[in-house]
Amino acid sequence: MDQSKIEPRSVQPGKPVNRTPPYKAVATQSLYIPMRDGVQIAIDVMLPKDCPATPRLPAILIIARYWRSFAMRMPWPPTRAPIGPRDPIPDFLVAQGYAVVGVDVRGSGASFGNSPYPWNEAEIADYGEVVEWIIKQPWSSGVVGALGISYEGATAELLAAVQPTATQAVMPQETELDLYTGITFPGGIRNDYFMQTWQQTNADLDRNCVPGEWGPAKFFLKGVRPVDADRDRAQLARAVADHRQNADVYAAIKNVVYRDDPYGTLNVTIDDFSPWRYRDQIERSGVPIFGWGSWLDGTTAEAVLQRFVTFTNPQRAVIGAWDHRYKYHASPYRRAKTRIDPDLKKVWQAGVDYFDHYLKAAPGVEYDEKQLFYYTLGEERWKVTNVWPPVGVTRQRWFLAQDNGLVQRPPTAENDYDSYTVDFEATTGKKNRWHTSDGMTSVIYPNRARADRRLLTYTSAPLVVDLEITGHPIVTLYVTSTTTDGAFYVYLEDVDETGKVVYVTEGQLRALHRRLAADPAVHHLDVPYHSFKRQDSWPLVPGEVAELQFALLPTSVLIRRGHRLRVAVAGHDRDTFARIPAQGTPTIAVQRNRVQASYIDLPVIRH
Repeated sequence: MDQSKIEPRSVQPGKPVNRTPPYKAVATQSLYIPMRDGVQIAIDVMLPKDCPATPRLPAILIIARYWRSFAMRMPWPPTRAPIGPRDPIPDFLVAQGYAVVGVDVRGSGASFGNSPYPWNEAEIADYGEVVEWIIKQPWSSGVVGALGISYEGATAELLAAVQPTATQAVMPQETELDLYTGITFPGGIRNDYFMQTWQQTNADLDRNCVPGEWGPAKFFLKGVRPVDADRDRAQLARAVADHRQNADVYAAIKNVVYRDDPYGTLNVTIDDFSPWRYRDQIERSGVPIFGWGSWLDGTTAEAVLQRFVTFTNPQRAVIGAWDHRYKYHASPYRRAKTRIDPDLKKVWQAGVDYFDHYLKAAPGVEYDEKQLFYYTLGEERWKVTNVWPPVGVTRQRWFLAQDNGLVQRPPTAENDYDSYTVDFEATTGKKNRWHTSDGMTSVIYPNRARADRRLLTYTSAPLVVDLEITGHPIVTLYVTSTTTDGAFYVYLEDVDETGKVVYVTEGQLRALHRRLAADPAVHHLDVPYHSFKRQDSWPLVPGEVAELQFALLPTSVLIRRGHRLRVAVAGHDRDTFARIPAQGTPTIAVQRNRVQASYIDLPVIRH
């Protein structure tokens, strides 16, 4: 059956298989295991405590950057995993008949060593050695899976590259594949908020201090959990001393402009530790991947689609509308802090069903070779497809027009344009798609009518029919500027009958990176490709028209009849991105004439 034609109301990505968990209690052992170079890695082994004999169990790894488990300020039940105020997924997994192994990556938590950069080669090699240790244990069935959110999601996926024999399935959630465009420099513009926040959080953790961003958690936590044998915490103190050599990530990327610029003083680039680097190994492994992302969580939906259309691995994929930690709904068409659907336990159960199928060969669930569930905002429904773009998508072009209009007929005037002086106070707020990556912030986009007063906007007449937009909108701008560089942000919005403005998605591009390049090895998404490399640098010439073409981040949204489409153009997002240029206030002119017609192409599905 062509899954792309199943009616939206008939699908749900978290529909569980009904079964009673066989276990209720957890027994935890914390210990060090030595790596090939003598570095001691801290792990927790969590097994069912209430089983009559030690069974041979498949293991699920959670390879952590942010402490595998916690030392608590108050007594913790000995029958539960020692993870404190975190979501209790280890308890959930153990109850379902899995061993769970939590790992502090090299240079973090209670592990020794240091980290010159994230996901460095030594760290990734450790993942494979931990698996080799696991499969030799008397409780191990000899197969493993891995899951995690964010950094831990990337470690789960990378496990397929370094240990493809024992690794039988992985579940990366809310991750990026291309670290340069995915999180560090979206559109070539430094993501200042996240990179500074992430560095400060890591620095606190690496000193064994509870980060201030964790809020009330500091009242419950002493720090990272030492291994069981380290009763005087002397080993933990030595491990923490090792962490002083960890690199300052923000300082290392502060002077990066191009994709091929060095990371700090090291002879590596951001590409050298992006998960994309391991694409060939992951594909060769053939390990099934259950990837999760969100239309409103940074670029995680983009990563899901990049993987889905490019990797040859068997894949089940989900793109929802939630924040980074699956706490609340992020759909701007719902009330703020609405609980997600499927809820977190259904998400976990969907993962258990997946692991049951691939790690236990359990009956009850069959999976297509490739299947993607996605949520349509506005319609608030789940849909499913086995191809991307989904069947029926066509391109619909809308032109920026006079009187701040947005129309489908091309302009006929010879020399029309709109001038805009960049407003460096413009912002999408502090609860946007980029801030939720800190793991603590919900995604809340309030009515943007007031925010849009700082932007250059183009609004359509009321729609006469419902319009579903599913995929990557692509914008083409013809502009002049008074400076040689600048940041260009384009927002797609939905204006209802009352004038309320709903954020849908956005895209951005630093003008310096505007040259289009051909690199089919990167991914198979049909969007304009910019290399972001130094050789393709192309400064603006003040007063000279330049073409900027770039994709907005993907979305799926239903704009209702009677609502209006809006395209908003900005030159800065104050609370998130670096200011470009650092000094001065550019004035740009957006061309909208017969020869240089600026427009947006929308991927639409007719209803």
